[in-house]
Amino acid sequence: MVIFVGELTSTSLDTCRWRRRKQDRPAEILISALKSFTEKGYAATKLDVVAKQAGVSKGTLYLYYESKETLFKAVVSEFVVPQIAKAEEQAEHYTGSIKDLMYELLEQWKINVLESELSGIPKLIMAEASNFPELATFYLTNVIQRTRNFVTRLIIMGIERGEFQQCDAKLAARTFLTPMVFSAIWQHSLAPFDEECDVDEYLSFHMNVFLYGISKGKPE
Repeated sequence: MVIFVGELTSTSLDTCRWRRRKQDRPAEILISALKSFTEKGYAATKLDVVAKQAGVSKGTLYLYYESKETLFKAVVSEFVVPQIAKAEEQAEHYTGSIKDLMYELLEQWKINVLESELSGIPKLIMAEASNFPELATFYLTNVIQRTRNFVTRLIIMGIERGEFQQCDAKLAARTFLTPMVFSAIWQHSLAPFDEECDVDEYLSFHMNVFLYGISKGKPE
């Protein structure tokens, strides 16, 4: 709540709008950048276009993000990494089975990532990694490896609880995650031309097959 003291003039209104607007600028720039990165790719994204779509000047953009590389890293840090942190926190307090947790995490990923503009980032990284190795390394470290490590820990917990068979947890984590990455890439490449592709059905089938393969006994 904002409490105004004294007369509320047009000047004070403009000042309040400016202050609120200034606070919103970084988020607006990041949203514009995410849209541009996922639609055009990293190389083809122009900072003057990002700035214009965010309603700021290119000079203002540089006040917050000194380069396109910095901007991309900020997009990943602000939009992608929190999704992983949220999953990690959920797992820490989850009281059900690891199988049920993995089903829930997949459903949440479909809603928060696959059905959002975030799903375009894996395709961008795969397509442009060789041209921008520093960005690829940043993404590998902060997103891919962190996610793999998280899923690996879940599978180890499942083994320790007797839900899963003894297996190579790291390989199992890769097996779990790969179809998810593929689905995100497919969404932004061939999916519009493939009428037979139902990504939701595909991921559900994958999950059932995966859990059947590593579970002790048939999954419920």
